[in-house]
Amino acid sequence: MVERALIMVEGHQRIGLRYVQAARLLGLHPITLSADPTCYQYLAPEGNEAICVNTDDLNALIRECSRLRATHDIAGITGFSGGDESACVTAGKLCRHFNLPGPNPRSIERCYDKFTQRQLLAEAGVPVPAYRLATNATDVERSAAEIGLPVIVKPAVGSGSSGVRLCRNVDELAEHASYLLDGKRGGRSSPRILVEEFAHGPYFSTDMMGNEVVGIASADFEPPPNFVFRECTYPASLSDDEYKRIVEVSLRSLQALSLGWGPTCIEIRWAKQGPVVIEVNPRIAGGTNPQLVQLAYGIDLIAEHIKIVTGAEYNLRKTRRHAAAARCLNPDRDGILDWIDGVSRAAAVTGVAEAELYVGPKTPIVRKGDYRDRIGHVIAVSPSPAGTEAILQRAVDLISWSIIPFPSFDGQQ
Repeated sequence: MVERALIMVEGHQRIGLRYVQAARLLGLHPITLSADPTCYQYLAPEGNEAICVNTDDLNALIRECSRLRATHDIAGITGFSGGDESACVTAGKLCRHFNLPGPNPRSIERCYDKFTQRQLLAEAGVPVPAYRLATNATDVERSAAEIGLPVIVKPAVGSGSSGVRLCRNVDELAEHASYLLDGKRGGRSSPRILVEEFAHGPYFSTDMMGNEVVGIASADFEPPPNFVFRECTYPASLSDDEYKRIVEVSLRSLQALSLGWGPTCIEIRWAKQGPVVIEVNPRIAGGTNPQLVQLAYGIDLIAEHIKIVTGAEYNLRKTRRHAAAARCLNPDRDGILDWIDGVSRAAAVTGVAEAELYVGPKTPIVRKGDYRDRIGHVIAVSPSPAGTEAILQRAVDLISWSIIPFPSFDGQQ
């Protein structure tokens, strides 16, 4: 019998393993196509099949998938976001080539360009912050003056809050513009910078599958100027009217961007005028969000996504109504992680679903102001939001660590 395979273009450090595990439970053989499979630590110990191929070369991927079809029944193809998000677009193109279920790659491509996304949303009447596109320092300065400080300054293409900064004065503006424009960030094209109004207000995110809302989360961040997540909670505490308005603007966003196939995560700020769309991501949110959705609602987003990718019937029926939350373990300084303690005790607290570290002692800590800053997380769940928050705090209080300064050599050997 020919083995049914799920092809994954590139991987994902946080949720890649969950896709592998879910595929196997669904009777599929996961195969990762990557320019460098060693980047994904979960591949080797799991004994997964990984093939080294230039994932920037669509023709090379078509040849590889054609070769695999000689020995496998390719049930579906999907891709992971990361860096410039090209893997998701490429996966969509492969789906079109092999006549497999998949998103419109053109819609995905336009969505990942934040400036184009802003234009399409604004043209459709979806509330978004005021914005400008800049390609040099003069453009950035002029755009900020037109919008009014403080402003958000970020790359027009990117993910995980990388390069996103709140600039509160002209000095911060000049410093961050210089950082984004100096060419050291590994961009493949000339720098394009989005300067936009800072939408003050609580943060929410809508998880959708197709045109159906799965859940709405609330989250908060570490202190500015960067946007490093501190805590995320499902479900968000919303009135009926607030919930309705967020759902409405989320659905309008999908329509404006010609989305509505597979997963979408829509980031929103509740400003003075109501919900304002910050960003639309045509994918499942990374990090702990899929786990939180499963704990809160009983829905395995990753498994249901794979079903959609392979043309199988999927089910988004909620089987539980709990409150689930994750607290990120974020260091407050750079240096060497000397020691960390209490994680096993935190994991043993009743109601804690997971306590995980990403790094060990003696690891260099160099904060970048984005998702890469976190060194671990704790997840808790209970029937009530207050109960979950109490469990989470009790567990986090048990964890401590020490970061010592980097050694200073003072010019000596």
